[in-house]
Amino acid sequence: MGNVFVTVEQVETPARFIDVRFNLMDASEGRALYEKEHIAGAVYFDLEKDLSDMSKIEGRHPMPEKEQLVELFETAGLSLNDRIYVYDQGGTPFAPRAWWMLTFAGFTNVRVVNGGFGALKQAGYAVTSNKESFDRTQLAPEWKDEIYANREYVKAVVDGEKSSMLLDARAAIRYRGEHEPLDPVAGHIPTAKNFDWEQVKAGSHLVVTDDLELSVPKNQEVVVYCGSGVTASPLYAVLKQAGYENVKLYVGSFSDWITQYEAAIGEE
Repeated sequence: MGNVFVTVEQVETPARFIDVRFNLMDASEGRALYEKEHIAGAVYFDLEKDLSDMSKIEGRHPMPEKEQLVELFETAGLSLNDRIYVYDQGGTPFAPRAWWMLTFAGFTNVRVVNGGFGALKQAGYAVTSNKESFDRTQLAPEWKDEIYANREYVKAVVDGEKSSMLLDARAAIRYRGEHEPLDPVAGHIPTAKNFDWEQVKAGSHLVVTDDLELSVPKNQEVVVYCGSGVTASPLYAVLKQAGYENVKLYVGSFSDWITQYEAAIGEE
């Protein structure tokens, strides 16, 4: 098994905390929650201002440039060997998204707190509304480019030039093209299989399930995507927790794919 998720009982100190609470329907809610109260010493990363570059056109939550991520992490005072715990509301995709970004940059001791902020608070971790300040660090990231997939890579998979399993993390009705509330085109990336990320959600926890391990072969590379790269992140993280070694995240996801290529509908 991998080592992605921890319970509050498994959190070790000293540690750095990153608060990534967010609401896709109300982009200001996460920071407001942080400013009201957060785990003492936690820095806040915003999904759309920090963990995406919304000025780009590669999907609805585009991948930031490496330089942007370095600036974010250095400003937060992070070092590659820090013990880091990321939390959101619990059972949401935002902590896995941040965990993936940190892992991509070469941080090796990052965990997602299952249960999120509520579990930490209930366990007695000090909370505050104080404004936090951090001494800037200097990083020499060790980029893990092998966990990232762009549109061209996915096209090579679709064309049979790369042997990978595309895994769509959205709800089945969106995958099949029966309902599309967000993107101008319905359906899925051709050849992709479907596994709704909500199937690995157990209340405020994200967990490995038998269905996931039965649906996704461990001996094949897996490229996970969703609508905009956000809800694919928990599925990616749970696959790593389950011991899958060769997994990539297509951050641009379906919203990026349809800017250039056709979608498929129905079941594969």
